[in-house]
Amino acid sequence: MKPLSRRTLAKAALLGGASAALAGPAAHASAAPFVPVLPAPTGPHPVGVVRHAFTDRGRTDPWDPARGARQVVVSAVYPARTVAGLPRAPQLTAAEAAAFGLIAPLVRGLPAAGVDWAGTLTHAHAGAPPLPGRRPVVLYTPGGGDARTLGSGLAEELASHGAVVVLVDHPGEATQVELPDGTVRETVLFGPPDPATFRTMVDTRVADLRLVLDRLGELPLGTVPDPRRTGIYGHSAGGTAAALLAARDPRIRAVADLEGYLDLEPWPGHRPLLLMDTEGFEGAERIARSWAGLRARRRTLRAANHWVFTDHAAVVPQLHAAGLVTDAVRDGLVGPGDAAAAFATVRRELRAFFGGTLGRTGR
Repeated sequence: MKPLSRRTLAKAALLGGASAALAGPAAHASAAPFVPVLPAPTGPHPVGVVRHAFTDRGRTDPWDPARGARQVVVSAVYPARTVAGLPRAPQLTAAEAAAFGLIAPLVRGLPAAGVDWAGTLTHAHAGAPPLPGRRPVVLYTPGGGDARTLGSGLAEELASHGAVVVLVDHPGEATQVELPDGTVRETVLFGPPDPATFRTMVDTRVADLRLVLDRLGELPLGTVPDPRRTGIYGHSAGGTAAALLAARDPRIRAVADLEGYLDLEPWPGHRPLLLMDTEGFEGAERIARSWAGLRARRRTLRAANHWVFTDHAAVVPQLHAAGLVTDAVRDGLVGPGDAAAAFATVRRELRAFFGGTLGRTGR
């Protein structure tokens, strides 16, 4: 693995004081770093995972043109036949965890010290043999600046109930992503994007997702995703991109938007649509305007905030209980309410929505 860049280390040094103030006690590491625990999936199937990368030779990377062809990294999570003897995969690789530990305090107010991000395990087992059958496939695109790994809990839930879920990273925008050559590519975005940058984000995501759709057959799964039963869900900017892809690509049969604006282009209304938002989101007025009049299944989570749709729903309350983040940080990320209950609601809604539109099991 190559070391973290001087740019990241410099940003951490310059902004470390501010992040420590946000996190309060988190700046003081204990002798035994805290290891967050992710919620287990509820379905009948154990879960496997494989990582893969796609290269789009026809497209130059929009965030760093010097890199040449656009490269996209994914994790495919799927129902496994058995996981006997196989360890659980970490949420982050060691290199990704090191980068996240430096960047997260700057963009989320998470602890600057005292957390073993590399120790957090998913409930998926790398390389597990897949359960046979043709299965519905669901793509996931994360929130603006977030990595695909923050969607592990939702993906594993759907996979444990029979779907193949492909979590898509968007390098250059994601907080961090380890590339196949072992380097870690870090985010170029700090702070809210201006309208032009947001449009670049969304258009890049749509192109990334189309690349993955075009080449699903290259995933080393040993099982066959059913292209006739393909859905997508996304959080925040990912919800915006998911809806735009669904509007343009007939291969997408159903879309779930987890608190993403839908005012960039008109929604055509010819796909099943699930809309979920939170009571605490600072962009609630824009969400309400952009969703007004849409024919959709809709659910609002009370006493919750924007990142309750991610693994932060489990992790942030644990950090708060351990004295590693303040009330303000917790409330700003997942809200003051019962984040575990809210996340369970998100799981149930996605499971019911995709089960009803794509089918629950393979044929």
